[in-house]
Order: sequence, then C-alpha cells, then structure tokens
Amino acid sequence: MDRDAIVQHLLAQAQWTASRSSGPGGQRRDKVETRAELTVTAESLAGLAPPVAARLAERWQLDQRPLRITSQAERSLARNQEIAAARLAELVAEALAPPPAPRRPTRPSRAQREARLAGKSIRSVVKRLRQRPAERE
Repeated sequence: MDRDAIVQHLLAQAQWTASRSSGPGGQRRDKVETRAELTVTAESLAGLAPPVAARLAERWQLDQRPLRITSQAERSLARNQEIAAARLAELVAEALAPPPAPRRPTRPSRAQREARLAGKSIRSVVKRLRQRPAERE
C-alpha cells in the first residue's frame, strides 16, 4: 500500500468537524464555520496493513490521544480541508520514513590534532607576551 492510498484511507476513516474561525473576516466570520479539524483515532487505522498501522499509532501516540489537525488559514472551509489533508500526507510521510542511519563516531586526524596543538602554542605565546616583562619568566 503506497502513501497516497494510506492517506486516502485515513481521510475516509477520520472525522471532519467545522467550527468558526478566529481572526479577521468581517461579518461573515461571525456566522460561517470555516475552520476545519481532522481527527484521526486508533480506530481510523483499521483496514491498513498491521505493520503500517502499528507504526502510525506509535509515532502519533494514538493510544494516548487522537491526532488532531486544524486549519483556519483560509476563508473557505473547502480550502482549509485541503490544507489539513496536505498536513496529514506530510505526517504520514514522516511516520513511514525509515529511521536515520546511526551515527558512527569519528576521531580527529593526525593533521587536525597537530593543527589544534599548534594553535594552542601560538595562543600561549601571545598571552605570555602580554605579561609584564618581570613576570614573563
């Protein structure tokens, strides 16, 4: 099952709600519900492949709380629903991405160590030259 099919399944199973947006919009804002909220619960994952469903549930912590995606950026409910669906697609892509490769610790090369020690000795000479002549040695 590819990511687009997973997103379409989740959009079909999830619950949409609309409410009044905050912010500017004039008289229309006070009577039109344009804020879109998409709620994905653990039950919404039914029908997906078990490993995919388990990974999404773990990443989104659906056992503790549902995933809520809201959008009120636009003045149209349909456009806000499109934005929320796009965010869901991004979250699915993040959750299904393979984990990054483990970091292998590296050691500084001989040239890097020598350069660091040379810098330290130059710095010590500079500080020694700043002292009063009687204190130098």
